[in-house]
Amino acid sequence: MTTRRDFIKKSALATAGAALAISNADAITRMTETSAPSFNINHAQTGDGHLHLRFFPYELKLRHTFTVATYSRTTTPDVQVELTYDGITGYGEASMPQYLGQSVQTVTTFLNKVNMEQFTDPFQMEDILSYIDSLSPGDTAAKAAVDIALHDLVGKIMGQPWYKIWGLDAKKTPSTTFTIGIDTPDVVRQKTEECAAKFNILKVKLGRDNDKDMINTIRSVTKLPIAVDVNQGWKDKYKALDMINWLHDQGIVMVEQPMPKEQQDDIAWLTRQSPLPIFADEAIQRLSDIRRIEDAYTGINIKLMKCTGMREAWKMLNYARARGLKVMVGCMTETSCAVSAAAQLSPAIDFADLDGNLLIANDRFSGMQVVHGKITLPDRPGIGVKPLSL
Repeated sequence: MTTRRDFIKKSALATAGAALAISNADAITRMTETSAPSFNINHAQTGDGHLHLRFFPYELKLRHTFTVATYSRTTTPDVQVELTYDGITGYGEASMPQYLGQSVQTVTTFLNKVNMEQFTDPFQMEDILSYIDSLSPGDTAAKAAVDIALHDLVGKIMGQPWYKIWGLDAKKTPSTTFTIGIDTPDVVRQKTEECAAKFNILKVKLGRDNDKDMINTIRSVTKLPIAVDVNQGWKDKYKALDMINWLHDQGIVMVEQPMPKEQQDDIAWLTRQSPLPIFADEAIQRLSDIRRIEDAYTGINIKLMKCTGMREAWKMLNYARARGLKVMVGCMTETSCAVSAAAQLSPAIDFADLDGNLLIANDRFSGMQVVHGKITLPDRPGIGVKPLSL
């Protein structure tokens, strides 16, 4: 006898794409949980044809103090999400660095508003995620957590990873950068020595008064290509251009958000003069932002926590390509859950900054791997992660 799960999987595989739908008459309900459970969560009770949403706080502990142009931190607040249907669980995550202006409280408050009972089919992803997006004008990390979990769930029901559902070739993944934060020369030298043999490209945070010292210190260790992220740290366009010309001579390959996003005219001028591609980060969050900033930058950096997840990230990637922009996919400090979700897009992009899981000491998952500096996608369905026993 064909089970409901077999029927769903066969129907989904017969029609590729994220907007696939199947028929079933099961109502979808929710269960929320804001207190942190033990890690061996029992889902035996969820094989009832209903959708169950669970979530709990999980603080990410950084391996090293992380410093950018505007602040330093040693931890990142995070909320883990689980979405279970018919005995299958999809995993999601909301990571909230300081500059997003979101918190564990705002994420859990948002998730408590989610009412899944109106939907009868987990494959109605456009309807479900449009509803999630409509619940507030912001809360992008919370929305991303649900989006990632839903993609993971649907991919598992289909028995396929999302890079295959999107028609991408896993062999075309790029190398990922590895990020070195702003620090003293001794610490920067030590971090560079630790990572130089493992990666093919580095990413360096700039934007304070020691930019040349940072680059010179790294260059004393390695000649690897370097991407730099200024995090809006430069204010004068002429000084910024002088710095970019100097960086070009040092083997830097791209510059991310060199000036405050509000100075768009200055950034447009800088992009026209620059020998290096200029990517928008803080200046862009969502699909609707691309038209506003496209004339000022060479490319965009897409992050799931800012754009509400995989659904919108895929749309942004394709729209940016149509507008002649380069595409980078980045991440926050995240577990392998959200990083692996973002990595599903990686065969279609120019630059990848997907090292957030490598910066933390308490990952909950195995997923995307970095092998000889290159993103390697697991051939598991959904977003490709497997929970670890902590």
